[in-house]
Amino acid sequence: MMLSPTYKHLYGPVPSRRLGRSLGINMVPHKTCCFDCIYCQLGRTTKHTMQVAEYTPAHEIILDLERWMRLDGEADYLTFSGSGEPTLQARLPDIMALAHEQSKLPIALLTNGALLWTEHGRAAALQADVLMPSLDAAVPETFRRINRPCEGLDLGRVVEGLVETVAECPGETWLEVMLVEGINDSDEELTAIAEAAARIDPEQIQINTVVRPVPGGGVERVDDERLKHACEILGPKATVIDSAWERGAPDDAERSAEEVLALVSYRPCTLQDIAHGLGMHPNEALKYVTHLLAEGEISQTIEGEETYYTRPDFAG
Repeated sequence: MMLSPTYKHLYGPVPSRRLGRSLGINMVPHKTCCFDCIYCQLGRTTKHTMQVAEYTPAHEIILDLERWMRLDGEADYLTFSGSGEPTLQARLPDIMALAHEQSKLPIALLTNGALLWTEHGRAAALQADVLMPSLDAAVPETFRRINRPCEGLDLGRVVEGLVETVAECPGETWLEVMLVEGINDSDEELTAIAEAAARIDPEQIQINTVVRPVPGGGVERVDDERLKHACEILGPKATVIDSAWERGAPDDAERSAEEVLALVSYRPCTLQDIAHGLGMHPNEALKYVTHLLAEGEISQTIEGEETYYTRPDFAG
């Protein structure tokens, strides 16, 4: 059996709970982001910026994508993501337009939503068949505490950008909310998020929480009862994603471990590769990597400063 070509900026297609067989398209280098979220399992943002630029050469991404469409081309979604914030990629709208021109596959955009008030961010978002932004806080002080945005990135502007973009977006919007114990899980905080979400009017609200300690500590998961309560406050569009549950997860939650196994069977991956390839938070990916390592289903190797995970029998 011929092995698929190796792509520098593409991951998969891999099975995804939300998007079926999803081809991940990595748009920016590791930890290039306009947020520095306290819950990020990979630690502090190393390139903290809201400056849009061609951080990753667009021609490399385009060549990868054109090659994949020519030689492979089978997936349920083309998922634009990144090891940071994809809307910081200056050529993102152009690359998404090219994908629409050369493929009939639907497009998903995973974004923190912070730059959708800009012409550039909105130009990209409006091309998505599924827009997947985040909103972790709707109180300014909490927004600054949990997301640690770049200076000049105002919560009101972010929410207005989400409201206006979603109103224009021809596809669906799935809003993700990451809850951290003692920071954004109080009734007051959840009510504020619910009010903002009502204005944004997404088709779905997906609730997540921290599942492993993060560098520096002080960030804890929200327990199952609080997750259920958050779901009630956020309303009928809200659901708790499978991996967020500490106890009593739905029967199909173990599918996530299978998704991780499928991805690392395809090529060695870092934790960030797994997170973005599968459209999950890095701390969610870590949960399944830890389980698979303990079971001997995957192995890890260290090259330079990076840790890679793969099947023990991976042939390369």
